[in-house]
Amino acid sequence: MDRYTRVMKTDPLVKEFDYNIEYIHSYAQDSKFFTSLGMGILLGSECKKCNYRYGTYRKYCMFCGSETDDINLPLTGKIHSFTTCYYSGENFINETPYTLILVEFEGIDSLFMSRLVNKENKNVYIGMPVRAKFRRLQKFDVNDVYFVPA
Repeated sequence: MDRYTRVMKTDPLVKEFDYNIEYIHSYAQDSKFFTSLGMGILLGSECKKCNYRYGTYRKYCMFCGSETDDINLPLTGKIHSFTTCYYSGENFINETPYTLILVEFEGIDSLFMSRLVNKENKNVYIGMPVRAKFRRLQKFDVNDVYFVPA
């Protein structure tokens, strides 16, 4: 038996082993949002027809279906809602507990979900001012942006 395989029990036989797969994913029309994070820019969208302003980047309005324009979101906002996560997938297992927040930006009609990086995960409250920070070494995922207390 190699070092990556472990027998868990024998009746019935249950075996644990590593399973790796290469996964290729395209961000397609959302690519600009992810590449902008590497430049310290947080993009949202504004509907050309109904002028709804999205905190979550999208190319088409969810209300009227019209194409949207890119807009720069403010890098400061306030917490609209939050939750503390005590369990996690592999990416954040070493950071539990961590806090997910919905950020409210002035002049933007919808919210933006992100992580609050706050060493103690204490004193978090609705209305708390926060500011965006960007990962130094970009990985082209949603965690390239996070928020800290302002």
